[in-house]
Amino acid sequence: MLLPAEKNLRAVLARFAEARFRHDLQPTPRSSRELEDASYTLCVMTGTQSVDQALTAADALLDQLRTDRLAGAKGTQLLAA
Repeated sequence: MLLPAEKNLRAVLARFAEARFRHDLQPTPRSSRELEDASYTLCVMTGTQSVDQALTAADALLDQLRTDRLAGAKGTQLLAA
């Protein structure tokens, strides 16, 4: 599986959270479609089949991306020294 860019994953998570909040606050057919679309996108991006799995996978991916970024920054500092 290709890893999504961190900014794209964060944007989809924010879109999902906003859609979930709006739909929970005042459910409408439109809010339902927006939540379904955001949920589908999140599942596709994380390679999962449910929102719960997608959120767990997104957390793991963000941890991995952060770890990779920090490791890259340490490597750059070592090279500069």
